[in-house]
Amino acid sequence: MSNSKKMNSHARKPVVLMSMGAQERGGHDYQVMTKKYMAPLVEISGCMPLLAPTCFGTADIDQYLSMVDGVYLTGAGTNIDPSLYGQENLTPQKVQDRGRDLFDMPLIERALERGLPLFAICRGMQEWNIAWGGDMHQKVYALPGYDDHRENGTDPVPDQYAPSHLVRLVPETWLSQLISLPEFAVNSLHGQGIKTLGKGLQALAHSPDGLIEAVYAPGVGQFTLGVQWHPEWMASQNPQSVELFTAFGQACRERADQQLI
Repeated sequence: MSNSKKMNSHARKPVVLMSMGAQERGGHDYQVMTKKYMAPLVEISGCMPLLAPTCFGTADIDQYLSMVDGVYLTGAGTNIDPSLYGQENLTPQKVQDRGRDLFDMPLIERALERGLPLFAICRGMQEWNIAWGGDMHQKVYALPGYDDHRENGTDPVPDQYAPSHLVRLVPETWLSQLISLPEFAVNSLHGQGIKTLGKGLQALAHSPDGLIEAVYAPGVGQFTLGVQWHPEWMASQNPQSVELFTAFGQACRERADQQLI
């Protein structure tokens, strides 16, 4: 291979898979992805998103994964079907997206088996926990000893995403080394949270009431991170968000370089 071709190959941006979610609008079924999630992936991580519809089943998961250098699972306005973690539905008023559930859970397994970096936010972290055998508190706000982690839906959007509480990092983990702060403020826009950690997951951070706010998989070699808050919101203005998306982008670049060897 010529030097110019080598340079062009290494200049290729990493490609990151993002699974979309179902949404009904005016009698039509949509597959959607919010711009706020894509923006830091492009602008901070330096990656290109590849959007995968989740409404056509799992037959193409391996082909999608063969095309990418990382996986990025986002939040959504839907809840995960609680039958997938052995519970009855305690929030029937909330919309579910079983198509995304059934796509993302095998996607997580196969992505990690391939050594792909994984970054999961809010619902994405919950999917990962369930995929690995964990379960959920369906109504954190109704449990004694826990705070109400939900946003006020009548507030302006910037107020909904404003810092809400602190998270304290577990000492001597890779995340505590990356952030270099024992605790920092995050936003909070969720009614559900991790009850039992999935096998192979380890907590990286907790909220003041003890709820798990960040996880990773210490048994795999690549970058893995799930967070319950929303670092994508105004990410470029938040130093911790910049650090997270920069680290994920670097992991995806290293994975892309491995593919060129």
